[in-house]
Amino acid sequence: MNDLYSSQRAMRNMRKAAMQRGVVAILDVGSSKIVCLILRFDGTDKLTEGDGIGSLAGQTGFRVIGAATTRSRGVRFGEISAMSETERAIRTALQSAQKMAQIRVDHVIACFSGAEPRSYGLDGSVEIENTVVSEQDVARVLSSCDVPDFGPGREVLHAQPVNFALDHRSGLNDPRGQIGQQLNTDMHMLTVDAAAIQNLAHCVRRCDLELAGVASSAYVSGISALVEDEQELGAACIDMGGGATSVSIFMKKHMIFADAVRMGGDHVTSDISMGLQVPMTTAERIKTVNGGVVATGMDDRDMIDIGGDTGDWDHDRRQVSRAELIGIMRPRVEEILEDVRARLDAAGFDHLASQQIVLTGGGSQIPGLDGLASKILGQQVRLGRPLRVHGLPGATTGPGFSSAVGLCLFAAHPQDEWWDFEILENYQGRSFKRAIKWFRDNW
Repeated sequence: MNDLYSSQRAMRNMRKAAMQRGVVAILDVGSSKIVCLILRFDGTDKLTEGDGIGSLAGQTGFRVIGAATTRSRGVRFGEISAMSETERAIRTALQSAQKMAQIRVDHVIACFSGAEPRSYGLDGSVEIENTVVSEQDVARVLSSCDVPDFGPGREVLHAQPVNFALDHRSGLNDPRGQIGQQLNTDMHMLTVDAAAIQNLAHCVRRCDLELAGVASSAYVSGISALVEDEQELGAACIDMGGGATSVSIFMKKHMIFADAVRMGGDHVTSDISMGLQVPMTTAERIKTVNGGVVATGMDDRDMIDIGGDTGDWDHDRRQVSRAELIGIMRPRVEEILEDVRARLDAAGFDHLASQQIVLTGGGSQIPGLDGLASKILGQQVRLGRPLRVHGLPGATTGPGFSSAVGLCLFAAHPQDEWWDFEILENYQGRSFKRAIKWFRDNW
């Protein structure tokens, strides 16, 4: 276990210290862009005493005072591949955001989309000691969950109870203070590749910052792109980024499954670059301005100027029809959606009562994508945009910023803190203490 990451409690203490100071930075490390937002907390005392349990419990209390976006470098498939290049890109975004906010930040909360996430479902059950459920009873039932052997080189990123049941009553968000005999819980645990976490933490330290929290973009994108009813009734969030496509399923306002496909919008751009024999920058411009996945009769006559700087007059004045461009883009988009469909089928998404699917992320802005996704994923597909956050600039309100906005909400109200309890001093069970220590160190 990495010394820095093995204790997420230490990260949360850093986050609390940053909130007491009033300022914390948000860092979305993606394959195509790096987004840095600086948050100012106005009512720190109100944030730690929320009225509800859940990712959307009280979204007030902070505003965005600085924002910057820069082209990502050294990141492939959502993971750092060139440390020095990623460090320079993070420094560039951070300095621009600090200049806009006119303040220096020392603590940052980061999210990423790669690292091969894997989901596990755990359950536990205990008898209530004094009829009324206390924090100690909740700690005991969480510790009673059997932790699976997730293998070497993996880290627990999220471990959250998604449901409590007290006797015959299920679907409880917070059982504390209620009367019963037996307490049961269902927990969702998400593990990721440890090397990706360690590289991200090391890169943040090289930028003279303290890592005050880390989250999966699949989780934070769902927080911002799904409306409250979708999180409650059940929905899937598909975040189509540049190097990876994150998949998450929410139910009862909790994430119950997460996965990732190692393909994204950059792969579509690469196909255009190879198919038309143009540089990646030109391919990205063509995809953004003229791209699509559904061809019509007009597209055969709609010619696109490719352009170029080679000096060859004939080569630089080439044209291609939009139908040919769609013919290059559609197979890759279909491949990504088919892989997403396989992930949803493996998670049992078909058995949910509500099968709403929300597409978000920069790759979701391809014209006609929602119609194609309806044919492959299911009929209930819509394009999602992130929730509005106080002070967020208009340029950062598009689907490509869902994970950054969701990370703002996660920073203000991390769900993990509600279930972080101390070990019982008078309890004599050694295995109990070991289990509680595992949850305390890994949450």
